[in-house]
Amino acid sequence: MYRVLEKLRELTRPSTWYGWRLGLQSWWYTRDKSRLTFMSVLLAVLLAVPLSIYGLISHAQDSKQISRDLRCLTQNIYHEARGESAAGQYAVAEVTLNRVASRHFPNTVCKVVHEQRWDRIRKRHVGAFSWTELELKADARDPAYKSARKIAEDVYYRRNEPQVEDALFYHASYIQPSWARTKTKVASIGWHIFYK
Repeated sequence: MYRVLEKLRELTRPSTWYGWRLGLQSWWYTRDKSRLTFMSVLLAVLLAVPLSIYGLISHAQDSKQISRDLRCLTQNIYHEARGESAAGQYAVAEVTLNRVASRHFPNTVCKVVHEQRWDRIRKRHVGAFSWTELELKADARDPAYKSARKIAEDVYYRRNEPQVEDALFYHASYIQPSWARTKTKVASIGWHIFYK
């Protein structure tokens, strides 16, 4: 028993630990590392390939989502405000994106544009934007459509100064909906009045 205790004391001395460390270092520096290098490269490749594929798929999905968002935003500008000035079209686009950012509305542009809610008076679902109920088609060759596309991109990528910040609603100036009394007016641009 005495010999065992003596051996344990010897192993716990700092000088012994230093010896162990020197031994490990010399073993590490003198051993053949080709196998270790090969395994490291193999592991890196095995990790890099799936991560790269995931990144490409994710990027492709993001690109598709952006393309859908821009198409829906362009159609909304075209159908809701193509007769308006550029300022009026920018404002309509901003309201659409403000709704996407709001927790009270869907979280994508297309879902916001095509959203339907129950109308107690009409006893049916109605579209948030009336043109969506009429299944109207837009002609991509129309200069007004091309202009709407440019405005959609400017607003989507935030290349313009906001005109109706925080506005979530609007209506044509020639109608007086009952819901407007409960909202705060933000601006009046062209034929539209904007509220938050």
